[in-house]
Amino acid sequence: MPGFHHPFVRHLHYVAKKNWSACVDLAPIVAVIAFFQLFIVRQPLPDFDEIVIGAMLVVVGLSMFIKGLERALFPIGENMAFALSRKGSLPWLLIFSFALGFSTTVAEPALIAVSAEAADIAMEGGLIENSVNSRKAYSLGLRLTVAFSVGFSILLGVLRILRNWPLHYLIIGGYCLVMLMTLFAPKEIIGIAYDAGGVTTSTITVPLVTALGVGLATIIRGRNPLTDGFGMIAFASLLPMLFVMGYGLIVF
Repeated sequence: MPGFHHPFVRHLHYVAKKNWSACVDLAPIVAVIAFFQLFIVRQPLPDFDEIVIGAMLVVVGLSMFIKGLERALFPIGENMAFALSRKGSLPWLLIFSFALGFSTTVAEPALIAVSAEAADIAMEGGLIENSVNSRKAYSLGLRLTVAFSVGFSILLGVLRILRNWPLHYLIIGGYCLVMLMTLFAPKEIIGIAYDAGGVTTSTITVPLVTALGVGLATIIRGRNPLTDGFGMIAFASLLPMLFVMGYGLIVF
């Protein structure tokens, strides 16, 4: 049809295709909630209209977010890997890797929320003083510790790709250290430390770091992007647990 080739029609078709793909991705979640609501809970959903509007916004936002990753964040990570590798400066590459992990983590909303909640619980438990300054200092210290650990994780992941270190040895050794530190860390910090490993993998950190790893493995001779380009996020989930338990040893 001639009208289909009009730019507006093509863009409309593209948007509809992306929204439909997002609907398909969210369908299992909707199916599970609908099943339990209709057959187990057997009660109508409260504020059904608001839920429908919210679901529509999620579909549109998810489709736009995925396209943004494809067109912006993945190319940025790969281009930075290419540029820094061609420059031939290992210190700048490592500095960029650390700064990337630190900056994307320190402003992560989930980490901010967890740190603030941890400060409130620590105050209620009598672990820190009942003052605004004490809560802010504890929360900020926890955030900076996690951010520093993620920055160091990305730096370590880049060194692994450059030096061709086996990933499984590093991961197994890291979790052995986690279990060892769990025996000595204050019990008040262990749960927070394990949760910190999950909140660090944010929606910005993951695509940028993954693209950086794949880009490095692509341009370095003898490296396979499939086997060497991935695994950097594993360090970003592992090292925060070690660093936060170390932070607990210092604070408590």
